[in-house]
Amino acid sequence: MRADAVVIGSGAGGGVAAAILAEAGKQVVVLERGRDLTYEQIGRDHLRNHRFTRYSHRSGPDYEDGPRVFVDAAGGEHVVRPHEPGFHGNATLVGGGTRLYGAQAWRFLPADFAMAGTYGVPEGSSLADWPIGYDDLAPFYERAEWEIGVCGDHQASSRHWKRARPYPMPPLPEGPQARALRGGAAALGWEVLPVPLLINSVPYAGRAACTRCRHCVGFACRVEAKNGSHNTVLRRALATGRARLLPEAVAERIECDPAGRVTGVRWVDRSGARHVVEAEVVVCAAGAIETARLLQNSRTRREPYGLGNNHDQVGRHVQGHAYAWALGEMPEPVYDGLGPGVSLATLDVAHHNDGVIGGAMLADEFTVLPITFWAGNLPPDLPRWGMENKRYIREKYRHVMRVGGPVQEIPSPHARTRLDPHVRDRWGIPVARLSGTTHPETVRTAAYIAGRARAWLLASGARRTWTQPAPLALYAGQHQSGTCRMGDDELTSVVDRWGRVHGHDNLYVMDASVHVTNGAVNPVLTIMALAFRAAEHVCAEW
Repeated sequence: MRADAVVIGSGAGGGVAAAILAEAGKQVVVLERGRDLTYEQIGRDHLRNHRFTRYSHRSGPDYEDGPRVFVDAAGGEHVVRPHEPGFHGNATLVGGGTRLYGAQAWRFLPADFAMAGTYGVPEGSSLADWPIGYDDLAPFYERAEWEIGVCGDHQASSRHWKRARPYPMPPLPEGPQARALRGGAAALGWEVLPVPLLINSVPYAGRAACTRCRHCVGFACRVEAKNGSHNTVLRRALATGRARLLPEAVAERIECDPAGRVTGVRWVDRSGARHVVEAEVVVCAAGAIETARLLQNSRTRREPYGLGNNHDQVGRHVQGHAYAWALGEMPEPVYDGLGPGVSLATLDVAHHNDGVIGGAMLADEFTVLPITFWAGNLPPDLPRWGMENKRYIREKYRHVMRVGGPVQEIPSPHARTRLDPHVRDRWGIPVARLSGTTHPETVRTAAYIAGRARAWLLASGARRTWTQPAPLALYAGQHQSGTCRMGDDELTSVVDRWGRVHGHDNLYVMDASVHVTNGAVNPVLTIMALAFRAAEHVCAEW
């Protein structure tokens, strides 16, 4: 099989890459290890979904496809399945995480690109500045907002980012949570803004508006109002007639010729048969853990530790987001059961907080299913079972509100993913081995942000609040990033400022692997913007 380009992964970055390349006239093959699931196949099981994974989930990866090895802080090794703690997985299906995500569509703040320059580099950390800044990405953020579809408040957003155009859609309506929090923010002197979302607040691009159902984050959208790669850019790529999507196709290694030039990808189908697709350009967009795994497994004589890995940088600096939060019991009901739930945020604590490095966006929470309320929203002094527990849930389910956000991690070079020397997946490929933790400064910042969340709830009228400190741990879940960081120096980075792997003029990474730092907000819009930028660069140079 031959193509002009192979894109590995069909999520936020891979979908954009496929569309731009196919629309530029290139023949594109998209390899997606997951299945092409219908809405009915994903389902609405409250006990088995990507928001509550305790009892598995239906949207991949499958158990038999391969576990991972997680090394805890004491050095203990654990073979973990996809739904278990320590796996740090994203949804694996056509559309990737965008099929099920909460769809918060934030631009990174200008200071997010210059963390080291703003705060200095803590000892033992690998904190660094990006080689590009907000102005480099601004036009591509705009493309993502308009071509994929974002709703938001342009006027409020413009106070934080320079913008050339408004959002294509107005924000979704606010509910009682937002009304309570607006009052609290005013008392604290904080500015607030509606959370921008990759969700249709009105009909857009031929897709329906949000019906405000209770099943949003962790679930597929019944009416396709949630805008992911599967119903936008990937559909555009296929509509050209020049893109071919191969689900259940596992990339095993990137092939090179004797001189070390990338020539294509070897992949495995569901039956275990191996194939090779030859290509002029290869784009890795499989997520920070799987992209690093693929590069590490693609050893050559010139690069015996994997492509782009002669300086032991592939797989280092793993980040996700340590989440800081607080819960408050409100005097009046604040939960109306209308999705998506998350609606109001503040960026006043994202940067320049006294005594800590960085910070986080704080917002209210998505709709809370009864099982997730029981599992995560109860006060610490309440019994976990029995009549008192049932009475509290019955009486307070609509009164408890969570406020939290993704803390800007301070990366550590010891937080990493490598190939496990012993455990292999069903196709015989070494699985990812995750080890290390975030830097201790992340924990200090998270504690500060949790305190700010409590202050907001109390100012909003909460009768009591509670929280739980973020531990020193590895954070590499749905916001995994950093394993192939971007930089101008190949001694300390894996890709250049265009996402091209150092030493390879036709091998690119277009997912969150390239993030030097992961922002004080959700990262998906940045993944999309970087992919628009990198794919346009590929086309311009081809």
